[in-house]
Amino acid sequence: MAVGLGEKEFKSICQSVASAAKLCEAVRSEKVMSMAKADQSPVTIADYGSQAIICKTLQEIFPEDPVVAEEDASDLRTNTEQLKQVAQYVAQTGCSCKEEDILGWIDNGNGKTNMKRFWTLDPIDGTKGYIRGDQYAICLALIEGGHTQAGILACPALDVDGTIGHLFTAQRGKGAFRKQLGVNESASWKKLQVDKSANSAVQSFEASHGNHSAQETVAKAIGIGDMIPMDSQAKYSMVASGKAALYLRLSNYHENIWDHAAGTIIVQEAGGKVTDRNGKPLNFASAKMFENSGVVVSNGSTHDAALSILQNY
Repeated sequence: MAVGLGEKEFKSICQSVASAAKLCEAVRSEKVMSMAKADQSPVTIADYGSQAIICKTLQEIFPEDPVVAEEDASDLRTNTEQLKQVAQYVAQTGCSCKEEDILGWIDNGNGKTNMKRFWTLDPIDGTKGYIRGDQYAICLALIEGGHTQAGILACPALDVDGTIGHLFTAQRGKGAFRKQLGVNESASWKKLQVDKSANSAVQSFEASHGNHSAQETVAKAIGIGDMIPMDSQAKYSMVASGKAALYLRLSNYHENIWDHAAGTIIVQEAGGKVTDRNGKPLNFASAKMFENSGVVVSNGSTHDAALSILQNY
């Protein structure tokens, strides 16, 4: 268990991620439009609301811990109408606050990675999928010494065993677990275990996030013919839940840590394996994963074969 992260603290943080998922679903159901950031990537009212809720909780429980998150409040400060919308949705989760509070909580995610311990957050991973009506995830991880010590994924649209919407959690050395979102707090958690006999693979829906042709060729070479396109770290949840054997991401750029940190520990604690394409462990010590090339996630039994074949690409 991570130092200072007891059962009570972890439960409160999990609840905040679940609350963020509820906000995201409310925004999506009402079809609130997205906007474009300065780099033209999409961002929604839900991104800001989700980050505000989770950063508020982290600030209250661990005020000394930096939070390295994807969003900041700079655009909201010049768009009062959108800020009002964010505040309204946050209030619907039971959080009474002022608009200035919202801005402060969002900007609490502007932390740096120069501390040994910090949190990394993607308030909506897979924003294009979220807007499209497909998969997305709320992703939070605790990093210590460049390695994930705890991870939480909320996947509100993911179907597992006939139920839709799940919360996935893991702490180092304590296993990985799943519970359906929106159920009673007393509902039991299901322990996750990868399936060594799974015969499907997952890859990013967006072609720009990898090399679909090479990824499909590698999967077929090790006997996997079914490749499922999917947005967000929900792909990690598929492997951890035993629904997929392999997830390949052969990107040609340095990945952001918030896109992989939470999913990594959940797969590892479920008995799977996560490395880059060269077999190196993923390093989350800085916001960009400069020490790694691509990502390979597996149920363990397919990992070495995939790495071997990848040497040809």
